[in-house]
Amino acid sequence: MRKRTGMVAALDLGTAKTCVVVGEVSDRGIEVCGLGEAPSRGLRKGVIVHVESTVQAIRKAVAEAEQMAGCEIRHVTASIGGAHIRGLASHGVVAVRNGEVSAGDLSRVLDAARAVALPADREVLHVLPQEYIIDDQDGLREPIGIAGVRLEAKVHIVTSQVAAAQNLMKCCKQAGLVVDDVVLGALASADAILTAEEKDLGVALVDVGAGTTDVVIFHGGAVRHTASLPLGGQHLTNDIAAGLRTPTAEAEKIKQRFGCARAAVVERHVEIEVPSVGDRDPRVLSRHILCEIIEPRVEEVFQLVAREIIRSGYEEVLASGIVLVGGTVLLDRIADVAEQVLRLPVRIGVPHHVSALADLVASPIHATSIGLLLAGSNGGKPVRLHAARADGLLGRVRHRMEEWLRDFF
Repeated sequence: MRKRTGMVAALDLGTAKTCVVVGEVSDRGIEVCGLGEAPSRGLRKGVIVHVESTVQAIRKAVAEAEQMAGCEIRHVTASIGGAHIRGLASHGVVAVRNGEVSAGDLSRVLDAARAVALPADREVLHVLPQEYIIDDQDGLREPIGIAGVRLEAKVHIVTSQVAAAQNLMKCCKQAGLVVDDVVLGALASADAILTAEEKDLGVALVDVGAGTTDVVIFHGGAVRHTASLPLGGQHLTNDIAAGLRTPTAEAEKIKQRFGCARAAVVERHVEIEVPSVGDRDPRVLSRHILCEIIEPRVEEVFQLVAREIIRSGYEEVLASGIVLVGGTVLLDRIADVAEQVLRLPVRIGVPHHVSALADLVASPIHATSIGLLLAGSNGGKPVRLHAARADGLLGRVRHRMEEWLRDFF
């Protein structure tokens, strides 16, 4: 009989769609038992711009997931993203209290590392340890129990706009949900897609969403760089709508059904029907014209990714190449264009860790949702490193007092 430890729910709030996934945690991994989706009308480039539309989308997605799973959803782990996300490196140093590194020492050094000066409109979302140094011994990943007098931590800090997180919490509250944790969407995707070997050797996860393209670089098993670029699949759709003179909704359908990122492989005699704006009759155009519109924009997206990778300084250590996720990477031949522009091996990522209804979520679209389920079940160690939203000033003071009492009594 399989051991069951509870149900978890994930809310992936994206520019194009709002997705809610319900899973049950067992000794076999995550068993997906419910999925609900709704078009997102209140987000732009990953940021909430209309509260009521966002609340309606959340409610619809939750209702579908509840009906499929046969349960009531009240608590969720939610994603956050957008061009407001920033990453920075930091360093903390503390004295080891009892001659041997304890959990309290670890917590104190991470608190020291996160004590960076931030503008009033920004807050820390995640503190992601890269390595620990005890005296002169560096490169440590698990320092607890090692003797020493000086403990240092090198970390990567992810920050977000305070208003963006507040709007997310507000919309969830109005939809009747309690947010247990907020996780950067790209980090959740990485946990669901990447293997330990890829993270160790060096890999860049590129999440091409509708409004933004997020980049997370791993090396040595730790996050080294995060960035969010203001280009995504919606820009392809807008180009198609303008180039073919068709409504945006129809342009999205045409992109999904006939789109190809490599125009050279599409025969010119293949024709598609394109709806016109207003009451005009539909037109018949070559599919090759459509792909000539798509290809330059796809190349532009990956050129921006290439510049970001070079800016990070880790372009020479990505032995595992590039892993693509997000709804836009379902576009035909997009991996070929990425390989040509980035000059690295590229693969399309599909979530693992799923033992039931895997066919339902076996898509790059659901990478973030599955990663959120892992974070919510405390199974995603690389992601769930710091629940910054769970405790305010009083919570942090209480936590520090508990550590002090534990260390000295």
